[in-house]
Formats: sequence, C-alpha cells, structure tokens
Amino acid sequence: MARVDLIELVLGDITEQAVDVIVNAANSSLLGGGGVDGAIHRKGGSDILDACRKLRAGHYGGGLATGHAVATTAGRLAARWVVHTVGPVWSPLEDRSHLLADCYRNSMRAAADLGARSIAFPAISTGVYRWPVESAARIALTTVADTAKETPGITSVRLVLFDRRTYDVFDTITR
Repeated sequence: MARVDLIELVLGDITEQAVDVIVNAANSSLLGGGGVDGAIHRKGGSDILDACRKLRAGHYGGGLATGHAVATTAGRLAARWVVHTVGPVWSPLEDRSHLLADCYRNSMRAAADLGARSIAFPAISTGVYRWPVESAARIALTTVADTAKETPGITSVRLVLFDRRTYDVFDTITR
C-alpha cells in the first residue's frame, strides 16, 4: 500500500516551494503562458524559457503532448528542477481523467528519474482548463498515492493550492 502520509496540502504559491521539483501546469508549447505556467516562467527567469526552447528545437518540436512530462532547470526558483506537464481541458462529453492522472504519474516518474526526493504539484487543469476541483482532487490524490509505490525515492509530495476554496476541497477529500 502507498504511503499516503507523504502527501502534504499547502495553501500558497508554488513558486515559493523549496523542493527538488516543482511541477508546471504547462501549455503544449512549453514557452510560458498564464496561471501557474506564467508564474513559474516569470519567477524562474529566462533559464527556464531557454531550456524549453531547446526542447522545442529538439525532440519536442511539435510541443509536449497532454499527460506527458519533461524536466528543465528551475532557474531562479528555490527548486532544483521544473517538470512541465500538459493537463487536459475538461470536457463533459469525453472522459479525459486518464490524461489528468498521467500528468501526476509521469511527473512523479520524471522527478524520480532525476533523483528527486521532494516534489510540489499545483492543482493541474483546475484553472483555465476548467476541470472540476473535486474530480481533480480525487484523481490527484489517488494517482500520487498509487505512483508512490513505484517511486520510493520520492519521500515528500506537496499539493500546493493557490486559493482557500481549492485547498478546502482537497482537504475534505483527504479526510
């Protein structure tokens, strides 16, 4: 059974987290955007954008696919690395929950491959991609707990939630 005790909920700013890996809810271009993506690029500085441009010039010329994850430097952030993942856009007509789970799973695997011990996630897809927070929380918490079985080197997972409403939903589900 996965160690659920390794998951910590934090109300705050993901760019302020002193962890090995910060997960970026990126867009497929990897070149910055709004929300978490924009905040990480702004605070982390040009080193992150430069690394993303190199990825785009190479293997990720067409962009990063939904649910996949790739690592770069963290630039001026307190973290060592940023793992970028593209969350799915919510659709009431199509179940895309497997893609949201892939974001968490593949980000944890990428972090483990780097030798990371700690990782901080935002609530992926709950902003402009309109994923319902309760559904996103269940997927995130279940996937992180399950993936912890295969990534034993990761000893700390923070879910950094930007607003009180989102924090309260995650908190309710963990009880």
